[in-house]
Amino acid sequence: MSAPHAGAAYVAVTAAYWAFMLTDGALRMLVLLHFHTLGFSPVQLAYLFVLYEIAGVVTNLSAGWIAARFGLTSTLYAGLALQVGALVALAQLDPNWTVAASVVFVMAVQGASGVAKDLSKMSAKSAVKLLAPTEQGGLFRWVALLTGSKNAVKGIGFLIGAVLLGWVGLKGAVLGMAAVLALILLVIILKMPAGLPTGRKDAKFREVFSKNANVNWLSFARVFLFAARDVWFVVGIPIYFYAVLSDGTEAGNRAAFFTIGSFMALWIILYGAVQAAAPKLLKAKSRPEAEIIRDARSWVAALVFLPAGLALLTYVTPEPTGWLTATLIGGLLVFGALFAVNSALHSYLILAFSSGERVTMDVGFYYMANAAGRLLGTVLSGASYQIGGLPLCLGTAAALLALSTFGAGRLKASESGQFAKGNA
Repeated sequence: MSAPHAGAAYVAVTAAYWAFMLTDGALRMLVLLHFHTLGFSPVQLAYLFVLYEIAGVVTNLSAGWIAARFGLTSTLYAGLALQVGALVALAQLDPNWTVAASVVFVMAVQGASGVAKDLSKMSAKSAVKLLAPTEQGGLFRWVALLTGSKNAVKGIGFLIGAVLLGWVGLKGAVLGMAAVLALILLVIILKMPAGLPTGRKDAKFREVFSKNANVNWLSFARVFLFAARDVWFVVGIPIYFYAVLSDGTEAGNRAAFFTIGSFMALWIILYGAVQAAAPKLLKAKSRPEAEIIRDARSWVAALVFLPAGLALLTYVTPEPTGWLTATLIGGLLVFGALFAVNSALHSYLILAFSSGERVTMDVGFYYMANAAGRLLGTVLSGASYQIGGLPLCLGTAAALLALSTFGAGRLKASESGQFAKGNA
């Protein structure tokens, strides 16, 4: 594809991904806060997101093959359309249903949203590999810009979701988002430039499983990196802050929703900004790729100590205080910055490890590992908060990061400084 067409396609793919992630962030906050106010326990809240993450595991395992078979634009459009359907379906939730019926229904809707998310993500990330300029550092810059901007948009979505819940309620919020996303999908379909791969009929599903040791170890590290974030991010911190900030009145709930949404938004926006700046921060343009691999080992090792320290602090301070809340906010924002560098390194390395002809397969497999990590973190978030509160959530995060460090330590570079393509 020529440079102007590649740039136009990159803009279209990024715009589609932005639109999706705005609704994805808003939907998560809407579901979490709405059902918490209905009296759901931390474990029940975690259940609401379990099928979302399971769907991500299954979708990513097959999405790489689907994209290779039917084309990247097909999977991108399917992801956006499915998200519209999930939002409309959630508006049908009846407050008179039993708790069990509500949980099953929301789990099913979240499952559909999980499929939608990972179809869209795999399509967008694979397209970057094919569209990015070939000069050194070009791929890192483009993937960091896409991923970083996506997370900033998702952070805004967290805030929008919390605000909409307080202003128009669950039904009005999801129907409004569905209408906007449907309009954006129509515009993207009409404006998407030609040139992205349309698929090949001989693509085999077994090609999804990589024989590249680096792809497999990076996927292993990814599982535990994202589990370490979600073990406190999904249930622990929002519910902890709600307990600290809300007095139980409607006005108190609304103020707590806004504050929690603002923190979650700020965390994700900071995360996205650091991701986008990662190539410049790491001087990727002027460094051999073997050094980038070493960075992937050292940055995750450095991250282990932060949640361990916060876990100890919250354990020895059982009663919430102003200084403890401020310390948690500051510490978790620092966690977000360090986590963003790790995530950006991973997102670059999976594309660098992949060859052009099987990029959708490797990216799909890698994001299957990403979804497995989110699933593990989601389950552990509800369980650990219910058993041991926030200290156990943060302590579990530190243990998971130690496992991610082990996986990153197994990445190899050839003597030339380029990536080894050995078999697993």
